[in-house]
Amino acid sequence: MIVKSLDLHADPVDLTAALVDVPSVSRDEQALADAVEAALREQTTGFEVVRNGNAVLARTDRGLPRRVVLAGHLDTVPIADNVPSRREGDLMYGCGTVDMKSGDAVFLHLAATIAEPAHDLTLVFYDCEEIAAVYNGLGRIERELPEWLAGDVAILGEPTAGLIEAGCQGTLRVRLTADGVRAHSARSWLGDNAIHKFGEALTRLSSYDARSVDIDGCVYREGLSAVRIEGGVAGNVVPDEATMDVNFRFAPDRSTDQAVEHVREVFDGLGLGFEITDLSPGALPGLGAPAAADLVAAAGGRVRAKYGWTDVSRFAALGIPAVNFGPGDPNLAHTRDENVPVGQITEVASVLRSYLTAGAAG
Repeated sequence: MIVKSLDLHADPVDLTAALVDVPSVSRDEQALADAVEAALREQTTGFEVVRNGNAVLARTDRGLPRRVVLAGHLDTVPIADNVPSRREGDLMYGCGTVDMKSGDAVFLHLAATIAEPAHDLTLVFYDCEEIAAVYNGLGRIERELPEWLAGDVAILGEPTAGLIEAGCQGTLRVRLTADGVRAHSARSWLGDNAIHKFGEALTRLSSYDARSVDIDGCVYREGLSAVRIEGGVAGNVVPDEATMDVNFRFAPDRSTDQAVEHVREVFDGLGLGFEITDLSPGALPGLGAPAAADLVAAAGGRVRAKYGWTDVSRFAALGIPAVNFGPGDPNLAHTRDENVPVGQITEVASVLRSYLTAGAAG
């Protein structure tokens, strides 16, 4: 598709609309990546720009004391009749307005309009965040261009309603399996119902007492939930096989090994098969790092825990403090009525401009 060039010097609200109007569903980000790459090459000064698949990276090398990484994904979930964008009063509607093209717009605008930053900057706009982790462009960059992710602090433009959301929960998915004996349902006593064997597991889940933990003033609440059950072949057959998927969202003070062991203990003694199908570590807040503390101060100290998993975990694993900070209510992400208050876009841009220029010459 032919894409109108992006104006990085425009108001970030208008730039958000321009980004939303370029469809970029996961694995189909090329048109938007092309536009972002061209704009960065043509409208910024002092940035080295490289392309990696449908990811675009840019960085300065001014020899400044700190390096700040600004990272955001270009892809969205499938469009739900909500592109192009539309403006209704103080709200902008459209796929990606929240998750997370408004955050991308802020980063792009600041790269083009801050002449004398106080920190060296790295911008990472990547692909395929909204689908399976194996396709995540940030993971590919970590493998192929790891030096591009180095920094003193990383800011992910994920939607946080303009608050700093520190760290993130880890996530574990486990598939429990049960075996039985197939029989005609009219003579069910001749069989052994595999689905029924999840009865005690479901009882344990419904009575599960989720832990809350305070880390650096951020309270992370855990959760253990059944998210899918499958079994049975027909309406008149006692099933001989069944599976149940369980998702554990755990606080970042647990390691992945500790999370797995905890879930094993919850279902201990039930005789069910246990298979890990997905596992990603959480990220500690890291707010004690000077670069992160300065950002918190610039945002007026408004900090809360991040519920959910984000790519801050990847930076934390590299030893880089990372936070989520962007416009938009995360509860509206992926919805048909996804929308962002335009005032939040302006506010986030203002906070980051203050942070990125504090103490700069001139």
